[in-house]
Amino acid sequence: MSLDLPRTDPRAANLAADEVRRRLEHARTTRLAQLKALDETGAAPGDHLMSNQKDAIKRVLQEIDEAFARVADGSYGTCLGCSKPVPPERLEILPHTRYCVGCQRTA
Repeated sequence: MSLDLPRTDPRAANLAADEVRRRLEHARTTRLAQLKALDETGAAPGDHLMSNQKDAIKRVLQEIDEAFARVADGSYGTCLGCSKPVPPERLEILPHTRYCVGCQRTA
């Protein structure tokens, strides 16, 4: 065994993945609650603001599902634009993000 290679603890990787899943699940639960609240409010016909809010929440829910898939396939935390790691601070704030800040600006 070479001493030059960094050693990773599989338990630490699982812990990190578990924390990511917990954050994503929290984000999903929050968005579902928001969607339910909007549905219970009852939109008036032609209420474009309410419709736009629902559409935005549904898009975020789709992004959260895609983030769960990236966790499963091991690509979570890698920017889909430049393939560099997304800063942990950004992932903490937006756990479902697909892009680093620079690539998000151009997406």
